Amino acid sequence: MLEGDLIVLLSAAALAFSVLSYVLLDGTDLGVGIIMGFTRSARRRRAMAVSILPIWDANETWLVLGGGGLLALFPLAYAILLPALYVPFIAMFLALIVRAMALEFRDYTENPTIKRGIDALHMCGSLIAAGCQGAALGTLVQGISHRNGQFTGTGWEWTSPFALYCAGVLVVGYAWLGACWLYWRSESELQQTSRRQAQLLCVATFVLVIILLFWTLSMATVYAQRLSSPSVLGPAGGTALVSFIAFWASFRSRHDVLPLMCALILFVLAFTLMVITIFPLIVPPDLTLFDAASSRTSQTFMLAGFALLMPVTWFYNTFGFRIFSGKVHPPKVRQAE
Repeated sequence: MLEGDLIVLLSAAALAFSVLSYVLLDGTDLGVGIIMGFTRSARRRRAMAVSILPIWDANETWLVLGGGGLLALFPLAYAILLPALYVPFIAMFLALIVRAMALEFRDYTENPTIKRGIDALHMCGSLIAAGCQGAALGTLVQGISHRNGQFTGTGWEWTSPFALYCAGVLVVGYAWLGACWLYWRSESELQQTSRRQAQLLCVATFVLVIILLFWTLSMATVYAQRLSSPSVLGPAGGTALVSFIAFWASFRSRHDVLPLMCALILFVLAFTLMVITIFPLIVPPDLTLFDAASSRTSQTFMLAGFALLMPVTWFYNTFGFRIFSGKVHPPKVRQAE
């Protein structure tokens, strides 16, 4: 392998790691926000908000790394993806702003009606952000038309049935992560409710992902060949089955974090299968990593930056989780709430 090819692959790995980190960390926060919107009890909603309030902003750092990394490492892919996904990207960023405002300002009022409205905005922001991310992912997998480095589609490819289905799958998956998070961080009635939600959402996510897998197999011959290969199907199926069984068994353990760990493993597996499906493409159907890569000098410089930023970001995330670890207790609220 040539040194230049190795640098491109390292750049792709750094970008994929940033995206995966964002999905696992902020996806869990978005899932909590989705569940909050369907929770009637003000005490429980407050506990849910407190559980993610100290860490949600650090989790979004990975989104910045991923977006900035795509522009610097693979500018041709960025030039095609951005106009193709203008609407879902803009909607996602606006939704994340709404989510942030709702989290930070919900305790600046004692009016229960206003606070309930703020929590509804939090849910809407989380739903829209998760849905837009799923639609963007589905659009990428189904392929984006381009010519000579320019996007040639209509900009509405993200409204296709496949892309919208991916949006729904990711919303349900994020809600599953959120329920597992709340099971870990809560106790008493809220923990038991979160347990039932996690179990229900696990089954729903599993069924939806299986349907998505068969749908993806039918989209392109190369997709079917890669995903049905024994070297992929065997390990992936075994990992999924073991993680699924471990998820249900983990509720009998004293370690409340285990259901979340099992869910995260399944998310990592799904992300890995997506990478295997499209590799070495970065924008299907025909733009490869090597064609979209920036100069060797630019990628080397960016990789050095990633090597510095990633450990710092992970340390910050880990430190935040450590400082604010432990169970969250629903506070007492006024009867009017």
